[in-house]
Amino acid sequence: QVRLVESGGGLVQPGGSLTLSCTASGSIFSRNRMGWYRQAPGKQRELVAVMTSGGNTNYADSVKGRFTISRDNAKNMVFLQLNGLKREDTAVYLCNYVLGSLEVWGQGTLVTVSS
Repeated sequence: QVRLVESGGGLVQPGGSLTLSCTASGSIFSRNRMGWYRQAPGKQRELVAVMTSGGNTNYADSVKGRFTISRDNAKNMVFLQLNGLKREDTAVYLCNYVLGSLEVWGQGTLVTVSS
């Protein structure tokens, strides 16, 4: 069993910054992919950024240059630095863990960008 717990969401003004954290616990294997998706009200879940344990990354075009994903493999944590936030970034951000056919989701943390 793998469990993911996110933190760091909140209310921020346009142009502001936030840092999201996700901690994985349970039966964690080193060769995995962890990352972040988001789901806005009335919209489909979409990839934000993912990172393999080897350091390869993939970002959504809409966040390139503004968001940065990083990992601490020793602590089984993944982070998302959100800079230059826009109103359209408002969503529930969900942590994701993938190992082969196993895919686990966190409960999500809400990011609201509003003045």
